Amino acid sequence: MKFEELINGKLWAVRDDNEDSHELEILFDHWNDVVWLRDFFIRNQEDLNAFYHVSLEDAIWDTIEDSDKIETMLLELAENDNLDTLFRPLDNNEISESLLQKDKARLKKRPLHSSWLRIYAIRLSTGAYIITGGAIKLTLKMEEREHTKLELSKIEKVRNFLLSEHIIDDDSFIDYIAEL
Repeated sequence: MKFEELINGKLWAVRDDNEDSHELEILFDHWNDVVWLRDFFIRNQEDLNAFYHVSLEDAIWDTIEDSDKIETMLLELAENDNLDTLFRPLDNNEISESLLQKDKARLKKRPLHSSWLRIYAIRLSTGAYIITGGAIKLTLKMEEREHTKLELSKIEKVRNFLLSEHIIDDDSFIDYIAEL
């Protein structure tokens, strides 16, 4: 498992040893690929129809539009040390901060339906995050579908790795990176 610094020590992304790209790049590549999106929404048509009531074509274009918006927002907020305004605890019932908290980012407002795009991250400390992946979440619970269960597994794997390396915040993470 490797980590790539994206912006000023505040935004990082996981890169699997056998991948050429980091998780955020893979995510945005998928979310902007019409063929990939068409295949995804065809495979998940039942969820799309049950929860969102939009056509396949609208789902594809809404995803591309939302992808552009969330990518711009993520990068601008990272540059301005404001990532905490975008990320929220992964568990909606979590009310206090926790060590290496599992978080999610999503667009707050969009016309016609809520955004189904999610970016998942570990919060190192105030304003510092490691992106572990993301998903198109069409169901209420992540455990309901394999692709979102995979994201739960990835975020937990990264958190466990960090803890095994005695990384508990951005300072210990930077020390770890410096030793590599």
